[in-house]
Amino acid sequence: MAASGRIIRGISSLFSRKGKCCSSFLPSKSPILSSNAILRYNTTESSPTIKKVDAVAISSLMDFGLYVAECMPKYVQKVQIVTGNELEVLVAPDGIVPVLHFLKDHHQCQFASLADIGAMDVPSRENRFEIIYNLLSLRFNSRIRVKSYTDELTPVDSCYEVFKAADWYEREIWDMYGVFFANHPDLRRILTDYGFEGHPFRKDFPLTGYVEVRYDDEVKRVVVEPVELAQEFRKFDLSSPWETFPNLRTLPAGTEEDLKATQTGPAKQ
Repeated sequence: MAASGRIIRGISSLFSRKGKCCSSFLPSKSPILSSNAILRYNTTESSPTIKKVDAVAISSLMDFGLYVAECMPKYVQKVQIVTGNELEVLVAPDGIVPVLHFLKDHHQCQFASLADIGAMDVPSRENRFEIIYNLLSLRFNSRIRVKSYTDELTPVDSCYEVFKAADWYEREIWDMYGVFFANHPDLRRILTDYGFEGHPFRKDFPLTGYVEVRYDDEVKRVVVEPVELAQEFRKFDLSSPWETFPNLRTLPAGTEEDLKATQTGPAKQ
């Protein structure tokens, strides 16, 4: 699949033709003075821990994102660079499997490792769930993030046939968020107990939950009961940490004498 009209540098453009990585992407190491010397980087910056913005790397990533978008125009909706140097490709729900298949098998991509699948719940959106796929290319030492969306009722195609590692990741998302993955070979809960109702990571799920489990010594087994809080919910709205000390509170007029009297005891007649 070649881009039409012009040649766009793929992710392999980060590497030279001889297979060696470009020197601009590697930090320069100071020479080792002795066998037990500590390897240090020479720098004169006042804040050396702040990562510099590499315009060349960002340009290469953006070119590769546009290359993917031109190869898969039916599915790719947006390409963006976030947090400095992380490439994200936003795709339609029906394009998850084709785009992942393209990124895995295309010669210029080779993202053969599925590092993780995550989800995010934003109830204010019409499609409240974001599905996030993190891919790694060991061949080019690069990462890419593929994002899609869905709601409570619309299923998403499983990518198990593309990445076998997606098995438990998709089960976890189904368990925690309730996103249904179509064509998954074994879509069961993976973290919650048998018979659990609800999906704990949804924003509308209460923090205390609905049920609690305990071991009943009479029936000699674990029983499930409605949750019972040991105390009422208390809200601490303290504008100052010193307000817990009575002597440091701002007292209304006329009450300072009463406070002194209670602390020193009744006055002698």
